[in-house]
Amino acid sequence: MDIYLATGNAHKLQEFQEIFRAAGVTAHLHGAGELGGMPQVEENGKTFAENARIKAAALLEKAPLDAWVLADDSGLQVDALGGAPGVYSARYAGAHGGDLGNTQKLLRELKDISDEERGAQFACHLCFMNARGDEYFFEGVCRGRIARELSGQGGFGYDPVFIPEGFGKSFAELDGAQKNALSHRGKAAQKLADFLAGRA
Repeated sequence: MDIYLATGNAHKLQEFQEIFRAAGVTAHLHGAGELGGMPQVEENGKTFAENARIKAAALLEKAPLDAWVLADDSGLQVDALGGAPGVYSARYAGAHGGDLGNTQKLLRELKDISDEERGAQFACHLCFMNARGDEYFFEGVCRGRIARELSGQGGFGYDPVFIPEGFGKSFAELDGAQKNALSHRGKAAQKLADFLAGRA
């Protein structure tokens, strides 16, 4: 089975490839670059699932007829901010804010929030579809809290300030295998892996 990942983010492609290997998924995971790049889409959905479907449908138009497309939409939901940044996680500091800008804005927003009230979660929704009209969704959540400063060099996005439950280190300080076993994306991908194993 050939699966094309609907993202232009090389970090995300690498992470999914590692997760698939660890889960024993034998499908071939390709980047959108092999289809000429990820089409420009307007992620105007109100939920992660809606945005994942928008991205999957866009890449499906470029994919081979017998292939599957996988899209992920994920983000950070902070309790003290009423679930923000949520679906706006990637552009929290504006269209050109980038990972560092987004993270710095988050820390400013939480500056006066106590350690006990800094609970948060990463959420991931996957949309898996093909040209025959088959469409499936998988969800994963990882609870944790927001640190007061960045730490670690690994990962991407908000990883340097997110400390998963049961750990004293940020996602950016954990090795890839540890993070993938805990992460929202890893949990959602494991559900997809179990689904694929059931179809084999």
